[in-house]
Amino acid sequence: MRHFSLRLLTMPAASALAALLAVSMPALAQGQSAEPAASGLEQPADPIDNLFAELKRESDAREAKRISQRIWARWRDSGSATANLLMQWADKAVEDKNNSLALDLLDQVVVLMPNFAEGWNRRATLHYAMGNHAKSMADINRVLSLEPRHFGAMAGMAAILDAAGNDALALRAWEQMLKVYPANHEAQDKVGELADKLAGSKT
Repeated sequence: MRHFSLRLLTMPAASALAALLAVSMPALAQGQSAEPAASGLEQPADPIDNLFAELKRESDAREAKRISQRIWARWRDSGSATANLLMQWADKAVEDKNNSLALDLLDQVVVLMPNFAEGWNRRATLHYAMGNHAKSMADINRVLSLEPRHFGAMAGMAAILDAAGNDALALRAWEQMLKVYPANHEAQDKVGELADKLAGSKT
């Protein structure tokens, strides 16, 4: 099925959640220095950092969704014409219900650009759709190591944990997502549902 031999390890849910919790230390998780610049001059902020700041402040769900779509647009651009084309072909293969071809193409993307978070996220999504939850979780872990604020990957992790019956860990995953994307209604609803479920199980 694959052109590349890429070893995927099964990850326990608790270990996967540890990767998600790295979102609380985004500078260190992304390899940024915690020390001030030697010149004493403040470094210019990445525009995507500005978008995340806006997303965190925005309380209106519609406006927050527009901001999130701008973030997705940034994530989708790998900076490589080849990788972008492979991603487009993979999307078309998924539409055509040719998951084997889509997986082949996404394998090529992550080998070609191992630091491109969205390549791993697309493959995680495909693995999830194919019922390969352990492989999906492994890819999600890679996504979050590259971009700890990836709310799409957080939602995917929460869905896998929820399907596995790990309500407490799923709740923590949704809570972490809300720290990045507070106006997301799905995360808000899931936090409420799981909190009520867990509270009920203790009575």
